[in-house]
Amino acid sequence: MRKPLIAANWKMNKLVEDSTAYGEELIERLKAEDVDLKKVDVAVCVPFIHMAALKVIFLLRGIGVGAQNMHSADSGAYTGEISPAMLEDMGIEYVIIGHSERRMYFAETDAACAEKLKAAHSHKIRPILCVGESLEQREAGEHFDTVRKQLAGCFEGIGGKEAAGTVIAYEPVWAIGTGRTATSGQANEMASFIRSVMADLYDAEAAEQIVILYGGSVKKSNIAELMNMSDIDGALVGGASLDAGEFAQIVNFDPDVVGKTPKVQ
Repeated sequence: MRKPLIAANWKMNKLVEDSTAYGEELIERLKAEDVDLKKVDVAVCVPFIHMAALKVIFLLRGIGVGAQNMHSADSGAYTGEISPAMLEDMGIEYVIIGHSERRMYFAETDAACAEKLKAAHSHKIRPILCVGESLEQREAGEHFDTVRKQLAGCFEGIGGKEAAGTVIAYEPVWAIGTGRTATSGQANEMASFIRSVMADLYDAEAAEQIVILYGGSVKKSNIAELMNMSDIDGALVGGASLDAGEFAQIVNFDPDVVGKTPKVQ
């Protein structure tokens, strides 16, 4: 059974003083929501300036801290970058790789994502790899081909064990920060397709282990329906995760009814 994962992505938001307030409020809100953190993994992926404070606040609380990007090299003349060795040294558990905004604004390629995946796994950091299509690609009927190509490129040279331990986030670019959300059926269709592609690239056993998230205007009003889909194992939450109260409600989607046996096809 795949353990659900709900991950926050603050993007480029909040100041240093916000870290402590958010972390403490999230802990209290999760308690108020009576969330059993043994049944769901929770990660908060933040700008680099927030990671140290949140690591302290979440210590022994069952909440992971993640980076939103990293370089593939351990060290070197890469001004402005953060290495996987640095993240490991801080005890960072997760890193987002290949987010559509990194691909769009910083020309991040599938080949670069593959190198980052290798580096993350070598430093025992769980990567959250993002894939997804643009509106133009979906309307042209190219969404499956687009995602298949991304997966093949990003997992080039990645072993089966590492692939099984990679989280894949399906984020339709047309639904990120737009208020538009893929229907639960569309999201599950792509999640199922991703699992089938991973079975082709590796094997069925590895594919069944992979945790697949949906990302794209996730909020408390749609999380339950998304989580009731057969191949959606969690969510990568953007704007709604900036509010600790709403994020706690999203985390509390009721894991008891979301065992990873097929529910809705």
